[in-house]
Amino acid sequence: MKFSGIVICAMALLLGGCQEQKHKLVVYTAAEADQLPAYEAAFHKAHPEIELVWVRDSTGVVTAKLLAEKNAPQADVVFALAASSLLQLDAEKMLQPYTPRGEPGRDARFNDPRTPPHWSGEALWSSAICVNTVEIAKRNVPVPQSWEDLTKPIYRGMIVMPDPGSSGTGLLTISAWLQMWGEAKGWDYMNRLDKNIAQYVHSGSKPCKDAARGEIPIGLSFDFRAAKTKGEGAPIEIVIPKEGTGWDIEASAIIAGTKHSKEAEAFMDWAMSADAMRVYAKSFAVVAVPKLAAPVTNLPSDLPSRLAKADLNWLAQNRTRVIDTWSARYAAHKAPTP
Repeated sequence: MKFSGIVICAMALLLGGCQEQKHKLVVYTAAEADQLPAYEAAFHKAHPEIELVWVRDSTGVVTAKLLAEKNAPQADVVFALAASSLLQLDAEKMLQPYTPRGEPGRDARFNDPRTPPHWSGEALWSSAICVNTVEIAKRNVPVPQSWEDLTKPIYRGMIVMPDPGSSGTGLLTISAWLQMWGEAKGWDYMNRLDKNIAQYVHSGSKPCKDAARGEIPIGLSFDFRAAKTKGEGAPIEIVIPKEGTGWDIEASAIIAGTKHSKEAEAFMDWAMSADAMRVYAKSFAVVAVPKLAAPVTNLPSDLPSRLAKADLNWLAQNRTRVIDTWSARYAAHKAPTP
């Protein structure tokens, strides 16, 4: 015999109370761990009936996990993953089209041009260099101002960079070099840079954190982590290289075949809403709805104009080849897999 939810709730009241059963939504994400509490609180305010189950890791790890689960998906939604990764997933027919009821006035770069879109973007993140001014002064070398500066022999062994195989920040950084200068010059640049690398690590945040702690003078990282770390009092200078800086879009999508489409659509509606944009704007200088952007302390006000030209479709189509080539060339300095 089946009991309705009302009957069950009435019985529970006699026993001391009744709580509405929450619907669980599994969300894979590459958002930073210290961003998730604010995102969850904002979503819960809009949808207290839905419980988010986060599965978080670096961009490359999340992308690989989703591809491995293609025939038996475990995620309902992907949130704050590189758009270049979502384009790769979409090529495998892993995304469920949906038009979110979001805030109007969106920057076209954040939109899948198809109707309905297969993915939608919320914010843009970009490369930034964290330089520990105390450690640089100890070594009596200047603060580098360009990508080319980093190849100078005076910085030998002073640089940590994210591994593009596991880090979206690492991938968008080398993608910028390859697209700005062309592949021949881009790989030549990386050959010269490699001579100064102390280690390639598996996280986009770690190089900046290491620089902040004085473990390394220079860390190639990204804008949010650099600004937050400097705001916490670390003795770092944030450098946006004068040649232009790499970027990608944090984007979201529904996984095809989810059994929780209603909840997944509610999540996408929230993720593209004005309220969500205001939360993103606390971390990122560039968000999908320009009128809701706000200055980010410690980042240059002209950051949007300093972004390198980037073709995310090119990156999605060449992602595996670029990562494999990079790994074959520079494995000697890679950190052990955690």
